[in-house]
Amino acid sequence: MTEGERVLVERLGLDEGEEISFTPVLVVDGETVLAGPDALAGASVSARVVGEEKGPKVTGFTYKPKTNNRRRWGHRQHYTAIEITAISGT
Repeated sequence: MTEGERVLVERLGLDEGEEISFTPVLVVDGETVLAGPDALAGASVSARVVGEEKGPKVTGFTYKPKTNNRRRWGHRQHYTAIEITAISGT
């Protein structure tokens, strides 16, 4: 991720315009790679909520033979769109 990039994450339940902070799991900055809790103790990613979106529709069908048991189902996952505002390393 880079600053200014827009990312879809699982629904956070926040209002549009609110700020949120994440703790990164891996930071890659050119040649430097930081991983593990000791190296990432002071790192954080700040983001602003842009809005909410829905993912692609997933459809499914289940049936059991010889019993006239059929069922169609569908699902659309809800996502929160965020924009990365700042990435601070150690």
